[in-house]
Amino acid sequence: MHRLQQSDRSPELEPALGSSDPVAIWAFAPIFLYFVVAGIATVMLGPLLPGLISRWNIQDAQAGTLFTASFAGQFIGAWFAARSLRASVVCGAALSAVGCVAMAWANFDVAHLALFCVGLGLGAGLTAGNIIVGTARSISRARLLLMLNVSWSIGAISCPLLVRACLSAGMSLFFLILSSALAAATCLLLVIPRHAFASPRSISIPEQREFRRAPLPFVPLVVFAGVLLLYVGVENALGGWLPSYAARVHYSLQPSAIAFSFWIAELAGRLMGTALLMQLSERVLYLLCLSALIFAGVVLCVAGNLSAGGIVGLTLLSGMAIGPVYPLLVSFMLARTGQHPRLGSLFASASLGGASLPWLTGVVSTHFDSLRAGLIVPAGGTVLMLLLSPVVTQVFAKDEV
Repeated sequence: MHRLQQSDRSPELEPALGSSDPVAIWAFAPIFLYFVVAGIATVMLGPLLPGLISRWNIQDAQAGTLFTASFAGQFIGAWFAARSLRASVVCGAALSAVGCVAMAWANFDVAHLALFCVGLGLGAGLTAGNIIVGTARSISRARLLLMLNVSWSIGAISCPLLVRACLSAGMSLFFLILSSALAAATCLLLVIPRHAFASPRSISIPEQREFRRAPLPFVPLVVFAGVLLLYVGVENALGGWLPSYAARVHYSLQPSAIAFSFWIAELAGRLMGTALLMQLSERVLYLLCLSALIFAGVVLCVAGNLSAGGIVGLTLLSGMAIGPVYPLLVSFMLARTGQHPRLGSLFASASLGGASLPWLTGVVSTHFDSLRAGLIVPAGGTVLMLLLSPVVTQVFAKDEV
């Protein structure tokens, strides 16, 4: 696997923790645990959506606005996350807990405000967590970020199981359990040593001026923002709508089971990614994942009479293929930027994808009266990611030997 030259890694861009100190990694354990709980909160609309549509008697286009509310909050939260990493991750977890409490008794209109609060907290917390762990001096950045996102995936696959367990007692129990878990995560995050949250603001004045230069040239900067936007949009369009699509095509398929299949496949993809990075470069793995995801998306859109087994198989392939993509993207980006204070705007662009592509999927579905037609949206987004990949990998190649 390609490695970064040591001379290219400025020590000012690293956290204060040393690479040889085992406590440096264990100090981040609360962040890994927070990512598990945040994974549940991020994907909860997918397994909950069929029940919410029935509960409020709304159409797909209206249901899509719930995604928009959540990811609009994530956009704002991520925008400011890099300004103060400690405050972002701690306050973000607390704010998401408050939003989940409100969701327990919200109607359709109030739910938008509650989901906005949940998203605001997730945008701040997840962005700060990725930057903190992604700039730690330890093992390969890509592998460490894959491990962090494995934690998120564990939460994502736990979400449909928790929804199913709470089904008999109603959705309110699910939201109350989730809010309690987020509150507990907030308390754990307070235990992290302050020096683990080293930020660009703590370096000397001459270094700080140098550090505040544009992290990337304009074109790669825009490309990274666009690809992050597309990734989050594609992931949440698939994770949010595949459960509803499967249940409509085959009544024998439960939405929670399809959501579980997708997220456990994503977890498996990230675990496989950590192993494959020992044999393949980050760029090759990235391109392979996008190609497999495009194949699965095209079959879902084109095949009109998929069997139940076929839907489950394509769901598993989509999850495994998309799993390593986000950690690799973040690795490509942080290899050039370090803990730059303007990183929040880049991560914020990703939330725009979560706010737009799932909503657009619902709009297309309602217009054509076919959710299969709506799935063209995430398939097209993946194709655009592949078309932009030469710029992304070319930027990363500049730091490789």
